[in-house]
Amino acid sequence: MIELKNKAEIQKMQAAGRIVSNVLRVMQAEAVCGVSTWRLNQIAEEIIRSAGAVPSFLGYGGFPCSICASVNDAVVHGIPSKKVVLKEGDIVGIDVGAYLNGFHADAAMTLPVGKVLGGALGLLAQTKKALDKAVSIIKPGIHLSDISNAVEISAKEGGLGIVRDYCGHGVGRKLHEDPSIPNYGAAGCGPLLKAGMTLAIEPMLNLGGGEVEVLNDGWTVVTKDGSLSAHFEHTVAVTESGHLILTA
Repeated sequence: MIELKNKAEIQKMQAAGRIVSNVLRVMQAEAVCGVSTWRLNQIAEEIIRSAGAVPSFLGYGGFPCSICASVNDAVVHGIPSKKVVLKEGDIVGIDVGAYLNGFHADAAMTLPVGKVLGGALGLLAQTKKALDKAVSIIKPGIHLSDISNAVEISAKEGGLGIVRDYCGHGVGRKLHEDPSIPNYGAAGCGPLLKAGMTLAIEPMLNLGGGEVEVLNDGWTVVTKDGSLSAHFEHTVAVTESGHLILTA
């Protein structure tokens, strides 16, 4: 069942979204050569808690950290570690959620570390483009699968592999709510969007194939072929006139 939020509830989600956005802004400055993903996790948690919120991910399903930090061929759910130190040419996906006043917001971006090769930069640009395109069409009356189709078209334009095992989702009182939002599919299918829906749109695209596997830590998802992966995400509310990005 897809839960609709009223304007006051969306404003609460937007307040949580501002915290998430601030974390990602700081991560852009802090994700440099020589820093560990564990340090990034510490910084993020400090920002979230100092704003009066709680990290959405910490303890969720047993996840041990406040952010996911996924390096190079890691797609999503990378566990921050003191042993994982960023180096020149890496890319790192930072996924973060904040829970404030009864509501979650969730967003992600993949960052270049130092000087990154062209193929990696192209992957980041095209995955961000896929997110932007999918978000841009959100309004009442379109089909849910129109969002999925927009991501798939962008991925194919860039010759990128689409991760099919993980998808976007509803978000609000719970971190993961209905509906599921795949990053592929035909347009014109599924429920029609209505004002009050709050959705986490999150393309996960690979420089190689779309197949993935989970490491022995039970969390980190990596590409099967070892290719680089990028992940971008926004929490978006459907409004009467279109949409509002809550994690802008």
